[in-house]
Amino acid sequence: MSIISLNIEKALGEVTGEQVFALETGVAKSIEALHGGSRPGSDFLGWLHLPSSIADADLKKIEDVAASLRARCDFVVVVGIGGSYLGTKAVVEALNSSFDWLQSERSNPVLLYAGHNIGEDYLYELRELLKGKRFGIINISKSGTTTEPALAFRILKQQLEEAVGKDEARHRIVAVTDKSRGALRALAQKEGYRTFVIPDNVGGRYSVLTPAGLLPIATAGINIRELVAGAVLMEKMTGAETPFAENISALYAATRNALYAAGKKIEILASFHPRLHYIGEWWKQLYGESEGKEHKGIFPASADFTTDLHSMGQWIQEGERTIFETVISVEKTEYSLTVPYAEDDSDGLNFLAGKRVDEVNRMAELGTQMAHVDGGVPNIKIILPEVSAYCIGQLFYFFEKACGISGYVLGVNPFDQPGVEAYKKNMFALLKKPGHE
Repeated sequence: MSIISLNIEKALGEVTGEQVFALETGVAKSIEALHGGSRPGSDFLGWLHLPSSIADADLKKIEDVAASLRARCDFVVVVGIGGSYLGTKAVVEALNSSFDWLQSERSNPVLLYAGHNIGEDYLYELRELLKGKRFGIINISKSGTTTEPALAFRILKQQLEEAVGKDEARHRIVAVTDKSRGALRALAQKEGYRTFVIPDNVGGRYSVLTPAGLLPIATAGINIRELVAGAVLMEKMTGAETPFAENISALYAATRNALYAAGKKIEILASFHPRLHYIGEWWKQLYGESEGKEHKGIFPASADFTTDLHSMGQWIQEGERTIFETVISVEKTEYSLTVPYAEDDSDGLNFLAGKRVDEVNRMAELGTQMAHVDGGVPNIKIILPEVSAYCIGQLFYFFEKACGISGYVLGVNPFDQPGVEAYKKNMFALLKKPGHE
């Protein structure tokens, strides 16, 4: 069985094992608070036992609607922002081919994204791309009034209805929204859209294992049962009864808090596997939005190695020593490719001839770890046996559980985001929205 694991050995230098384990009591109290719902944010703990509570009938409904969209559409636009967008994109980009969207013969539609920005050129170009194409829309919003996705959906809904008529459009539009209230729920009932529910007690950044993530992921042809099974395993592995030293979410939360207390204010999530780029983007929202409160919190950054070693490598190696790294290390790649021998050896690479490209990448990873640790950058390693739905499901739940623990250890509510509203108030006032002048 492929199970992810954690190694904090290379983080112990700036802090000691004793300092990490000194947080065991605080971590235990945080876990108790999570499972007992005794601290602020307890009304948003639906994600905690979500994997094990997903019924087979729920998965079947998602799979059936996804199959319907695949039959009717060559493109499906996922409309959403934040957690309604990043989790889906992270999973799909990790598990599909890097060049999947370029394949001329496909069994699954291309997923496109809208509502995650207010870019006029982006929306115009998306409309142009979709002209004459068979496309559908998965609209994800609890309220239906969040500016970015609401604006994108209004534009795309009009285009789809003009292209295929309202009757066909209602078969190609799916709403993932609140159970009983909100503008999108009312519109879905009026128009007859198929709907799925985002639970009230699950916040957006924790929602990838709700229909908000599972429906588009299934539409992309990914096995959501394997994804959920991986999360179920990690839910058990990080349960309240698991001892601190064996609970990888607890150990990760404690280590990063110990490093934060020692002056390490920036965490860089890095990987040497290009498909994991959007895992980093999702992770940044999860930790930034959960912990960045009351003038506290580690700043979450991400990097793609070895690419970013040629742009950010100098700063990471010799810049201000306020950083630590968490590296997702992939043990097994999907394919095998060997470096060929060249007669003239003009590039000087014959010393690599016969070696797999992955071996070169692994030595780059090891060499980078050695250099950064020697340069004063503590290194936490998350070992991912393979990039599969089962392992990615584990990884997402691992990070979610660790985030809840870490936020409580830090002393903040990791399940709200009051600061996000500040820009919206100013924007609405500037646009003269009624009630915001």
